[in-house]
Amino acid sequence: MSEHADSNAGGRTVVLAGATGAAGLATTRALVSEGARVFATGRSPERLEEVAEAGAQVVVADATSLTEMTALAARIGSVDAVIPLVGGWRGGGGLAGQSDADFAALLPALDAVRATSRAFDDALRASTAGRFVIVSSTVVARPLAGGASYAAIKAASEAWARAVAQGYAKAARDAEEPLRAASVVFRTKSLVPETLAARVVGLWNDDAAELNDRVFDLS
Repeated sequence: MSEHADSNAGGRTVVLAGATGAAGLATTRALVSEGARVFATGRSPERLEEVAEAGAQVVVADATSLTEMTALAARIGSVDAVIPLVGGWRGGGGLAGQSDADFAALLPALDAVRATSRAFDDALRASTAGRFVIVSSTVVARPLAGGASYAAIKAASEAWARAVAQGYAKAARDAEEPLRAASVVFRTKSLVPETLAARVVGLWNDDAAELNDRVFDLS
């Protein structure tokens, strides 16, 4: 997958769902600097202020809510990329330490992947180069007992993203049209916001057929 250099991100409309953290801020700055239009969502108006200052159009909305994401999709209209950034980590204590409370605290990350992909499905398939991207973890390839809950959520998110990829491919085949939308997984051991931002900016440097159903290591 191509990097930041000579990006084709200019003029693209990108939704960063759950963008109040460092990854959302770095990705907003990188996209805006390339001439993209960014919609950033979060549940806290205060936490969205810095993202707004970076150039995003901010929307107070819950990325885990299908109803709120569907309303946002209808409001925005044409969209070229959707990236759910709801995260978090709970772990430790071996298998016995994987509490129900910790698992429940991690579920919003999966819920955001489900809600955003469903809400923006039509818009991304209608784009000339739609991109759906999730941020996963290298623990999926080697889950440990102390991080079983976290690994399970990330693995489920990847499975969902791959199902999205299959849906894009099937829709293109059924319509007898070239594949234009791609669902992509970025895996990282320890997320560096600037690295993610650079890879997001480069999403339109490759054809959808080269990206769809692919896993890329950011480590």
